[in-house]
Amino acid sequence: MQAEGIDTKLRGPAVWALVLTGVASFMAALDNLVVTTALPAIRADLGGGLEDLEWTVNAYTLTFAVLLMFGAALGDRFGRRRLFIAGLAVFTAASAAAALSPGIDALIAARAVQGVGAAVMMPLTLTLLTAAVPAARRGMALGIYGAVTGLAVASGPLIGGSLTEHISWQWIFWLNVPIGLALIPLARLRLAESTAPDARLDLPGTLLISGGLFGIVYALVNANAEGWTSAPVLTGLIVGTALVAGFVHHGFTHANPILPMRLFRDRGFLGINLASLLMFLGMFGSIFLLSQFLQGVVGYSPTEAGLRMLPWTGMPMIVAPLAGILSDRIGGRPVVAAGLAFQALGLGWFAVILSADVSYAAQLPPLILSGIGMALYFAPAANVLMSTVSPADQGKASGTNNALREVGGALGVAVLASVFSAQGGYESPQAFTDGTVPALWIGAAAVALAAALALLVPRKAKDVPTQVSAPAPAAVAPGATDKVPAAG
Repeated sequence: MQAEGIDTKLRGPAVWALVLTGVASFMAALDNLVVTTALPAIRADLGGGLEDLEWTVNAYTLTFAVLLMFGAALGDRFGRRRLFIAGLAVFTAASAAAALSPGIDALIAARAVQGVGAAVMMPLTLTLLTAAVPAARRGMALGIYGAVTGLAVASGPLIGGSLTEHISWQWIFWLNVPIGLALIPLARLRLAESTAPDARLDLPGTLLISGGLFGIVYALVNANAEGWTSAPVLTGLIVGTALVAGFVHHGFTHANPILPMRLFRDRGFLGINLASLLMFLGMFGSIFLLSQFLQGVVGYSPTEAGLRMLPWTGMPMIVAPLAGILSDRIGGRPVVAAGLAFQALGLGWFAVILSADVSYAAQLPPLILSGIGMALYFAPAANVLMSTVSPADQGKASGTNNALREVGGALGVAVLASVFSAQGGYESPQAFTDGTVPALWIGAAAVALAAALALLVPRKAKDVPTQVSAPAPAAVAPGATDKVPAAG
């Protein structure tokens, strides 16, 4: 009877896992975009040219993207809880260093270290949560997790703008410090430890994928500043692509690769990962331009612009938990595909109505539709991903998906900004609108393709075993009466 109770509702260990991993993932995801609206204040305070300001964003994105796979592999080998706490500690310390930075170079260095901590911490959140939550309730739990993560990604400019406008830019980093200090001891007491069976570090594979992703992402985020045909950008693309190709070959031939290419033979794993890359491509690039449109063309302050985007950015908190429950009943594929289709329709709607004098009332329907679409995607996507792999491969799957999302986001900003520059510019409200409209069509097309790829996911995903590996006895909180289920 006790086993039935565990399977039908969340108990203490599962609730703690949801809270701790959700808050940690919120911090890591938030720092992708939180700094963007603070850049003018940072420049006024610390100095530096445009390239320096770009690196305050890119230093985090690059280290985060290229080390995600390695972070997941470290957790599989040495213990997911142990490495989660280590990554959280590095992220918290680097946040304090960023807030205390005396100059722009120190801030860039701190942001890079922040990315290292996030790359170790972030891929392990999904694995720890999946291990703690019973299979029957996993869709609901991962739906809440997805809502929190999606909200963090989308609300970064609002939070960054509000803190900068009303307190100071340093507080976008100080915000992480008390939260991180509270999470570290709670994670030690409340999360179960787990490892992947026979996990080994694949150093050649790690170097190949890290170098390859670094080259590609570096080229993408610098293409607008240096030109797509410049030597650094072309070198990054060519060398990065060659290293990624070497990584793919390594994944087929190595006895124990960091990412076995056999995983992509599962059409569900292939479909959800490609869909995630394209979703972030369309979403990141569009938010990057639309947030500037509301400020540069309509004339809102950073806080006002963020508030007016709440029908989009706040919708995951309302819809995603319900979508997670729905995915438990009908499967993740139709929910993910519908969410991506709604997001594509919302971006296309924006492209149709956008003009230099567009009213906010006209923007509300696509904002709401995009928000519903984002929520429907984020809610079941994590559960769909984890259901396509065995317990031993969950860390690899999480690292892969997060890395592809980051690369997709960098690609989205680079591609849509290039389209914007080719078709318009910052000279006037009309020029900005002329550049934004075709860029939004590209973003909508990318997300529409993601919706089609989501249909590769099987109709009914197989259940993932409740526990990744048998937890150590100390993983359960002292005095707890509920036991974590054993493997299988």
